[in-house]
Amino acid sequence: MNKIILTLICCGLTTIAKSQNTSVEKSTFGVQTGFLGVWGHNESKLSNQIALRTEIGFDTGIWAGSFYDKTGVILVPVITMEPRWYYNLNKRVKKERRIDGNSGNFISLKTSYHPDWFVISNYDNMSIVSDISIVPTWGIRRNIGNHFTYETGIGIGYLYYFAKDAGYAENKSDVAVNLHLRIGYRFK
Repeated sequence: MNKIILTLICCGLTTIAKSQNTSVEKSTFGVQTGFLGVWGHNESKLSNQIALRTEIGFDTGIWAGSFYDKTGVILVPVITMEPRWYYNLNKRVKKERRIDGNSGNFISLKTSYHPDWFVISNYDNMSIVSDISIVPTWGIRRNIGNHFTYETGIGIGYLYYFAKDAGYAENKSDVAVNLHLRIGYRFK
């Protein structure tokens, strides 16, 4: 009789442990690189499925043509704030897939600012026109082992150039595209 009661208690505790709510990480830090840049980021938990990603790094630009002596490369600082809704965490847990490090599918509102503080380039006296973009994005993040991650996303949104600050007659707006593929390292 004691063995049966002990077995039922163990089964009950296991069921209680499995019924916990799934959630994004309280806070996670990492670095990522892709074809056009390098970034450091932090994701902080706002709710069980929503995290606020803040990011600082360098976006890269490349140009060439018959008007240039050599292929040009430029690194521009970027500051990004991006609320992310990880909408499939419960589904991933039910299928016994990993959600650590906020591994899952997400929808976000990526807001990026490129200030004209400085640029790094192989051409002298380069400057940029500051801009801000707001891009609704769909993406995924997955783990590779314990620390490495990969991430991809796609979105179309709005881009606003602060052209008057750079001496132009009027500010301009345009369509912004976010298409990224990144690999990164997550600190624990």
